Amino acid sequence: MKIAVCVKQVPDTETKIKLKPDNSGIDTAAVKWVVNPYDEHAIEEAIKLKEANAGSTVFVFTVGPKPRASEVLRTALAMGADEGIAIEGADGLDNSLAAKALAAAIKKEGPFDLVLTGRLAIDDNAASVSQMIASELGIPHATVISKMTLVGNVLTVEREIEGGTKEVVELSLPALIGANKGLNMPRYASLPGIMKAKKKVLKDYDLSALGVDAGQARLRYSNFKLPPEKPAVKMLSGDAAAQSHELARMLREEAKVL
Repeated sequence: MKIAVCVKQVPDTETKIKLKPDNSGIDTAAVKWVVNPYDEHAIEEAIKLKEANAGSTVFVFTVGPKPRASEVLRTALAMGADEGIAIEGADGLDNSLAAKALAAAIKKEGPFDLVLTGRLAIDDNAASVSQMIASELGIPHATVISKMTLVGNVLTVEREIEGGTKEVVELSLPALIGANKGLNMPRYASLPGIMKAKKKVLKDYDLSALGVDAGQARLRYSNFKLPPEKPAVKMLSGDAAAQSHELARMLREEAKVL
């Protein structure tokens, strides 16, 4: 099998976010970038399929500024992927353009039997790029996948839907899958894998070579705002009866929820 995985660079959840002076976006200078957590499940599933099918290869694609795009690709290579393809793109590239760029690179490096992505990226929660990639490639897709089984050319997947129920879907390859948490447990990169990944030569594309015009973005962000500061915690004193009375008063008169 020839498997493609699309990954995104997102801020580490422990990074303290700062805004640009004009509030036009996030100040990325001090941000630590990591592989999107849902994409880690996509990488792991691709590697598991590779291990179960001798002679298979895993290609990992990402769009973003260097060198952070290269770093997330090396993380995937250290986990066990075979090739990394970096597409040079501006920070905050429109999702539709990112999907076009990824699909174009996949076509150039393909054909692929299976394309894997995460179900969404934790920075914008848009959950749209995987579907747009499938549309650009003209292949069937399913997302929010928590279980998958491949028999011959038929992929059977289980996806979570509303109400805590699950839906079972059969797709013929080639197809695209959006991985959810629970699909697997992503492995840690081994030390030999990390050392090999550092020496691996990555393949580069720019948007123009893929026929993508960055000026045709359909979506632009502006006027970013951080969440308001949470009010200080109030400690109640006295015995249990006095605390209960004071709590009721605060909920009624201050919080206005009673």
